[in-house]
Parts: sequence; C-alpha cells; structure tokens
Amino acid sequence: MNNDNTLPDNSSVKLTQYSHGAGCGCKISPKVLNSILAQCKTEFPDPFLLVGNQTLDDAAVYDIGNNQVIISTTDFFMPIVDDPYDFGGIASVNAISDIFAMGGTPLMAVAILCWPINKLSPEIAGQVIEGAKQACARAGIAIAGGHSIDGPEPIFGLAVTGIAQKDQIRLNCSATEGCELYLTKPLGIGILSTAQKQGILKEEDRQTARNLMLTINTIGKELGKLAEVKAMTDVTGFGLLGHLVEMCEGSGLSAEIYSENVPKIENIKFYMEHKTFPGGTFRNFDSYGHKVSPMTDDQKHLFCDPQTSGGLLVAVAPEGKAAFLKIASQYGLQPKSFGVLKAKDEFVVTVVG
Repeated sequence: MNNDNTLPDNSSVKLTQYSHGAGCGCKISPKVLNSILAQCKTEFPDPFLLVGNQTLDDAAVYDIGNNQVIISTTDFFMPIVDDPYDFGGIASVNAISDIFAMGGTPLMAVAILCWPINKLSPEIAGQVIEGAKQACARAGIAIAGGHSIDGPEPIFGLAVTGIAQKDQIRLNCSATEGCELYLTKPLGIGILSTAQKQGILKEEDRQTARNLMLTINTIGKELGKLAEVKAMTDVTGFGLLGHLVEMCEGSGLSAEIYSENVPKIENIKFYMEHKTFPGGTFRNFDSYGHKVSPMTDDQKHLFCDPQTSGGLLVAVAPEGKAAFLKIASQYGLQPKSFGVLKAKDEFVVTVVG
C-alpha cells in the first residue's frame, strides 16, 4: 500500500490491498445480522408489499396491480479483484443477480460508491464505473444515477429495480417436499479470492474466477416461468449451506445433499490444501453449523465458503426436471442434482458422502 502522499498510478494499483475483506465475504455473519434485525421492532404495514424482511429473500417485491410487481434490491462490497474495471463489473453482476433470483427482469440501476480519495485516484474510480456500465449494458439496463462519498476503503455496488409478473415471482421459502436441488455455478470463489490476496492464485484460476463472477444469472427470469421451479435464491456471502438453511427453514423442510455431486471449481483442491479460506467461512459455520449434520473439514470449508456473484440455488419439483434441464442447456449449463428436500428432520441439512 502507498505510504506517502503520491497516489499509485493506474497500471500498478491492486485494489484488494485497500480493503480488509473481499466481495461478499465482507457480509455480516447470519448470527450477527439476526441480532441486529431483532432490535428493529417498527414495521409499517403495507398490503402491497408482498416480500419484505420476513422471508430473508433476495429482494423486496411490491404489487403495482395488473399482475405486475416491482422488485427492489441493493448490494455492495469491497474489492474482490485487483482490476478496477472487473471490480465494477463483478459488483454490478452480483447486485443484478438478486432480480433474476426472484424470477424478474431488471429495469435500471443506481450506483453506490465509497472512495478513499487520498489513496486512490479518481481515474481508478472511473474505471470501476466503466466496468459497471458495461456489465449493466450486458444485462440490458442503464446506470441511471447514484451517490458517492469519501471513505477509508473502496466500496462499490448498485441499487437495482426490476419488474415481473406476480405469478412468476420465486421466493426462497416456497420449496416443496421432493424438490431436487441444483446450482448454476460451482463453489469456491471465496477460496480463490483469498488465494489471490495471499499471492498464490494461478493465472488460469484467476481467469476462471473472473469469468464466473462476471457471468450474469439471466437464466433466473426464464426459470421463474416454470411452475415446477418452486423456490430460488442466489448463493452469495452465507455460502451454499447458509442459503440452503434459509430455504429449508422458510419452507418448513430439511435437505439431504450428496457431497460428491455439489459442483466445485475444477482446481479448488490445490487451494484447499494451502488453506486459503476466507474469514467469512468460519463466521458462517459459527452461525448455522449446529443446524447441519457432522461434516469433514473439506466439506465445511467448501460448503460454507462465501460466494461473490455466485450461482442460483434452484429447487425443482421432480415432474419439472426435463423442462428445467432444457432451459439450462440453452444457457450452456448441464447442472446435476446434488440434493433433495425432505420432511423436517433432526438436522436442517444432512450432508451425505
């Protein structure tokens, strides 16, 4: 990090050096978040607010009539990559994902920027914004405005507004017994991002992580049209198990997952052997580990790994499997079922294998 009054030039900047955390790994743990929200007693009753805080969903949903709803979300974090352009793009894709995870279509975004102007030049912030604009353009929306402040660490994200048909909204708490579980992206982003901060991330794996995080979850708006897709959420800072626990508890069910079928980044074993685990992994396990059956250390480190711009966790009724896989193939995906939802059991999630 630069220690004098000279700002680093744009070509040498490494954004991850300027933040204490990375991406969705910066999220407050589920346990601490629940403690914070427990202090909030005031609720404004609004009959048109269909989805608020109660369901722990990805976005708020507001009924505007004629079978149409508005979806509203926000997401922001500190750099998970060194390149400013990629940081802006990844943060934007991550925020937009919440709209797709609800089965909606994004309409527009406004930017949220915190920038340490005494450490990093405005030109570097401009690259972040440009990356965000390009990502939003790929999602078919514009950045319509925003707000910025001077702060000690770089932070960027979006508030995104979307729209959907009321009957195509997919919640994370509406799964049914017998649903099969699928993921649209492999796990391991948090492990790779920590390897980058430790300077051991191989170039090919850096590209893999970058490409995964920049892949937009557009498939969500198509999955929302399938009645057999019973529940959906994106996997981000709470890790696979955290978001699956939320889905199960919200739906009054338990899950059984098969360890070998959970998709993981191809070279992840190398980094797990080097123990490049983000702090968020252990905060996650501390929050919900007691709700999960005993696991090996490798399972814990992977399944609690905080994801940034992760894939969609989809619960599909068995009769909808063929239709789901057909849509997935149209997006270049070949997901394999890695678990099933069952009647409520001793553990919220049982890990097999």
